[in-house]
Amino acid sequence: MTSRNKRPLTLRDVSEASGVSEMTVSRVLRNKGDVSAATRQKVQDAAKRLGYVPNKIAGALASQRVNLVAVIIPSLGNMVFPEVMAGISEVLEDTVLQPVVGVTDYLPEKEEKVLFEMLSWRPSGVIIAGLEHSEASRAMLKQAGIPVVEIMDVDGEPIDACVGISHRRAGRIMAEEIIAAGYKRIGFMGTKMPLDHRARKRFEGFTRTLAQSGIEIADQEFYSGGSALAKGREMTAKMIERTPDLDFLYFSNDMIGAGGLLYLLEKGIDVPGKIGLAAFNGVELLDGLPSQLATMDACRREIGVKAAQIIASYHSGEDTQGGKIVTLSPKLAFGDTLRRRG
Repeated sequence: MTSRNKRPLTLRDVSEASGVSEMTVSRVLRNKGDVSAATRQKVQDAAKRLGYVPNKIAGALASQRVNLVAVIIPSLGNMVFPEVMAGISEVLEDTVLQPVVGVTDYLPEKEEKVLFEMLSWRPSGVIIAGLEHSEASRAMLKQAGIPVVEIMDVDGEPIDACVGISHRRAGRIMAEEIIAAGYKRIGFMGTKMPLDHRARKRFEGFTRTLAQSGIEIADQEFYSGGSALAKGREMTAKMIERTPDLDFLYFSNDMIGAGGLLYLLEKGIDVPGKIGLAAFNGVELLDGLPSQLATMDACRREIGVKAAQIIASYHSGEDTQGGKIVTLSPKLAFGDTLRRRG
């Protein structure tokens, strides 16, 4: 885990690592002056490897921090993250700290750019979604010398502190309930998962638990982009036509699950008698559906609250140790689409 009190990197460190003068390093990092492409690349590679971020606070303020908290999330369109932001704001509004949001679109290279820009203003803390980052991002976070709180997930090795749920456990719990209810022919629908690590971990926990009972996923389909509600309807229609003997559909999020539920209800299919459904996130927006979708709460607002409390405690001097891991427990709501244990 990172140390919050380490010496900040300087131009000299980059100069020594790249083998060129501090003046040349400065020119490259400020994108000024005439520097050869080979030298420029050498300096940029060294800075990236070290996790060096220039300090944009000038003059007398250069050794200080601004009262900003960098909050870096993958999406504002996903209804999960506004609730996380609400929890963060709830805590920070009673302090001098102000959250500033950066969005990565689940892209590691964009996360690097957002981090680089935000850290150059020397914030008082970082709250960042997920535990998986590129080597460059990890280097910048480790060298930041401020509290770093990775959120939403605890299945991995945090850089400093982390707050979230175990997504593998969430997948396992859902699979256990589906098995206990007697469902055996299970289809899965979700987002493409190479970059959505939390969805991937839920899927891993889900499929491993099914396998332990001798059950394999009978059909699966993945999507990217577009309206999740419409995609849920579309994928459900295709899957039911393709594999008509399915008796359960598990969706990676509530929005596609809601689309699937609406399709089945329109077709007059008995839910959960003929086919059961479950999803993930516990989105309150879906409380108005004709039937309540079985789902699991991701503790979104609480995650935001706990993460902001860690940052605020460090800033006030109450807790400077770091390394805190807060694991929250998601709650399963059976709704009307998942039979209870018989």
